[in-house]
Amino acid sequence: MAVEETGAPDGLPVFLMHGTPGSRGGIKPRGIVLHRLGVRLICYDRPGYGASDRRKGRRVVDAAADVRAIADALDLDRFAVVGRSGGGPHALAVAASLPDRVNRAAVLVSLAPADAPGLDWYGGMGESNMDEYQLADLGHRALMASLTSQADRLRRDPESQIAFLEKELSGPDRRVVDNVAMRRQLAESWAEAVRLGAEGWIDDALAFRRGWGFDPATIRVPVRLWHGTNDQFSPVAHTRWLAARIPGAEIQVQPGVGHFAAVEILPAMLAWLTDTAGATIRTGAGRAPGIRAALPAAP
Repeated sequence: MAVEETGAPDGLPVFLMHGTPGSRGGIKPRGIVLHRLGVRLICYDRPGYGASDRRKGRRVVDAAADVRAIADALDLDRFAVVGRSGGGPHALAVAASLPDRVNRAAVLVSLAPADAPGLDWYGGMGESNMDEYQLADLGHRALMASLTSQADRLRRDPESQIAFLEKELSGPDRRVVDNVAMRRQLAESWAEAVRLGAEGWIDDALAFRRGWGFDPATIRVPVRLWHGTNDQFSPVAHTRWLAARIPGAEIQVQPGVGHFAAVEILPAMLAWLTDTAGATIRTGAGRAPGIRAALPAAP
């Protein structure tokens, strides 16, 4: 697995789970912001993305083994986790599976499980995501043809994915994505995600539409959820369902903002994650921020 650290080397370790598609180089607060917050931010490519080896057939719950392997390699006893978009379910998996090591979990614009009782899973979802997940229900081969074509196009022209999604962007999302720096960062992250192929993207989509391998109702660590009402990629009803399912979960639904506003709210979520008075944190010594480490895949 490919890992990248940024921020304060002696800060609170926080794992940031990237979106779908995405990579360890995805949008994150600048180093000076992370230092001010006292955050040591740890990002890694999920299997099949970027420079991480693929693990075909992985489930959402398998992210917990990945995080545990990285935390052990970095000598971290305790840490927090935050997930954005497709990283949301994976962050919840870590919180559910590693309660003795996770202080808090924050989740932004997440999906809910495909079998969530009482949830119209596709209700309010844009055409591109709906098509992708319906292909996932048909199996690996159907999905592979579609996402391989998109990944090939993305490698040739990293900004093509933004153009592809543009017809589904709400007004608030257009405001965020029209920022030149934001477009560049999104394009670079997506291009890195698929530089060796579409396998990580394919495996994410399949994992979301299959059993996650854990029940969000079993989570016992503090969880904060955030969603915008104008989200057409992962509709706000998904987060409302999660909030009702996860014991004691806090939820903030923000009117008039969309999916990509999650990048703007991330610093506030990191501030909440670091508000862990009395927590004992041990971090590995001798590691400089920004190092990329190759780690063996978790068994």
